[in-house]
Amino acid sequence: MKIRDIVNRDIVNLSNCEHEPIHIPGKIQPHGFLLGITMQWKIDFCTENVATYFGISHTQMLGKDFSAVFGSEAQDEILAYTNGDEFRDAFPLEIELLGRLFQINIHKSDGIYVLEAELLFVDREKLADAYKQTIQFVSQMNKTTSLKDLCALVAQGTREITGYDRVMIYRFDEQYNGEVFAEDCREDLEPFLGLHYPHTDIPAQARELYIKNQLRLIVDINYEPVPIYTVDDKEGKNLDLSLSILRSTSPIHVEYLQNMGVGATLTISLIHHDRLWGLIACHHYSEKNLSPELRLAAKLQGQFITSQIDLRQSNDENISAQKTTLALEQLTSLELPILQESLETILKAPQLLEICNAAGVSIISRNKIYKRGLTPSDEDITALIEEIIAKEIGEVFTTNKLIDHFPEIAQDSNFAGIMYHSLGNNDHIIWFRPETVTEINWGGDPEKSIVKDSNGLHPRNSFNIWKQIVKNQSSTWKQYEINAAVQYAHALHNQLILIMLSEEEEKYRNQSEILKETNSELENINWISTHDLQEPLRKIQLITSKMLSEINVISTESISNSLEKVSKSAYRMSGLLEDILKYTRIKNNRETFQEVDLNEILEATLKEMSEVILENKAIIESEKLPEVHGIGFLMKQLFLNIIQNSLKYASPDRTPKITITASQEAVMMHHLFKVHCHWVRFSDNGIGFESEYNESIFKIFTRLHTQEHYTGSGIGLALCKKIMQTVGGDIYAEGKPGEGTDIILYFPCDPADTLLPI
Repeated sequence: MKIRDIVNRDIVNLSNCEHEPIHIPGKIQPHGFLLGITMQWKIDFCTENVATYFGISHTQMLGKDFSAVFGSEAQDEILAYTNGDEFRDAFPLEIELLGRLFQINIHKSDGIYVLEAELLFVDREKLADAYKQTIQFVSQMNKTTSLKDLCALVAQGTREITGYDRVMIYRFDEQYNGEVFAEDCREDLEPFLGLHYPHTDIPAQARELYIKNQLRLIVDINYEPVPIYTVDDKEGKNLDLSLSILRSTSPIHVEYLQNMGVGATLTISLIHHDRLWGLIACHHYSEKNLSPELRLAAKLQGQFITSQIDLRQSNDENISAQKTTLALEQLTSLELPILQESLETILKAPQLLEICNAAGVSIISRNKIYKRGLTPSDEDITALIEEIIAKEIGEVFTTNKLIDHFPEIAQDSNFAGIMYHSLGNNDHIIWFRPETVTEINWGGDPEKSIVKDSNGLHPRNSFNIWKQIVKNQSSTWKQYEINAAVQYAHALHNQLILIMLSEEEEKYRNQSEILKETNSELENINWISTHDLQEPLRKIQLITSKMLSEINVISTESISNSLEKVSKSAYRMSGLLEDILKYTRIKNNRETFQEVDLNEILEATLKEMSEVILENKAIIESEKLPEVHGIGFLMKQLFLNIIQNSLKYASPDRTPKITITASQEAVMMHHLFKVHCHWVRFSDNGIGFESEYNESIFKIFTRLHTQEHYTGSGIGLALCKKIMQTVGGDIYAEGKPGEGTDIILYFPCDPADTLLPI
């Protein structure tokens, strides 16, 4: 029978320590021995050091029945243990083998029972003592609220229970870089608390083993590995030691610990949501082993942490999360008008930044950018959105390191973190965070964690603090912040949809109003064409017919009078047609507005009307008028009609006087909604009118007085109404019979606002 060892000797040929097959080293630590037994109870694997325990060599054991070497009673006892509830339990099997007492851990590996035996501890701690310490720890644990406090307590408790010189709670980040999150150590030792270590210190396959096997001991870091031998009956025969207690440690890791001056270690895995969250790493600066009871007690310390991670992290974040929740509730409960202008109100609310603790935010809607706080330029925001859309990232995108995704945009910007949400219809919302420059203390240069030379791979031998300055990234977005932003993005999306639907409804309503008004105008135009235009035409026809019938007897004076009457009727027809043409030329839409100085408009109007004003001996007084958004020639037409109307209906009992006043600052106009406006008031001392005509006076062809007393088509004030509608404003009239008339104009400060349907 041929026998060979299964020692893995390929480590020196590795180019990366993550390729190291640490689960099949073919060796164990020497504080125990290992047997690999087949399902037929033949000894198929055996460590070289069995002779030191029994005086029987490994070559004598291999290939033999277990009972032939250790007796059938021992085999039956082990068989009962493997078939019982205690198999793979926390407590090893206590058994006598060839006259010596051992503690045995058993697990299966590829159809092989792996027996790992250590001599039974003579002065081991009693279970009751470990239980007492655990109860005391639980009592103290319940007094902690934060995860950091709990980890600090676990570090202290683990050190008290196990007696190691240093106990660290080691926490991983998303890339498995580690941080010493909590620590308890001898007073004479330099603390490692807060130090960071690169992910290469614990490579991927080591992390995988920590998940499979949650407790690992190195009793003496300077141990001589014991090789495992097997019956050489097939090619490539090996033994997977992933679940082994005695498994020999990677020589790279051993050298790493030796460089740190460590003599013995205990490592307990902290597994959270099936992921390696961290480790309890215990260091001793001389040899050290633990009894099964203390191993169990130490393992329980790790389970205390993992069972509390969600709760304690929730407690840690609870205050901030509550603030975020409150901000979200306040923001979504704002009473907003269903108008595009509501975005301005939203931006003014401090809760828009508080819901995700952002420094700035921008809402992009209808190609307009609304901003608050620390934000990029409009050009950068537009470029960022174009890049996000081009890369088809999706409706939601979050990062605290924008430079990794959009380097060209991030390198010249004042922000490093963004949270982006699409709002549909080419609308977007983006929250921003500035760069947070961070200083990280590493336990040695992370770029020199592994060195390769002619003898193979080696860990770094310097653990001096190496400071790293991290730039181009913001603080990390917490999950509760992301959740709050998502919820509000949905609410804002719904608000924008309501605005769009409301505007469509308003559009159709306005069109209906315009159609109704247009039909009314057409009816009035039809009436004036059949009445007012026909009346002077009938006069012309009557006069000319009479002249023709009396052509031989009519006097020159009579002809002159008749022709004068014809001329007046024709002039009236011409004026009426000209007014109708002016009225119909004013479009029911918003032209491109410009800033119009009403002082210049008034000056030009008075200059044009100077002869009429002089003829009526009228007095016109005015104060400073505002600048408004409008169309210059329409504003002049507006002023002409109002002043002409005042002069036309002047009182014969007094000198005509027109006083023009205006608001010097914008005022709030309470109409269908609040709009900031400027007002201009024309007050005359004319004949006035009854208040019941305040509205009807602006209807086309409306005359409150007979044609015999006051000439005119009745279009003047209707023309003024239409001009004010065109500029999005409004016009009102107030009259008192015998005292005068006030005409008040309202001009919106924002050209996007409107006071009337247009």
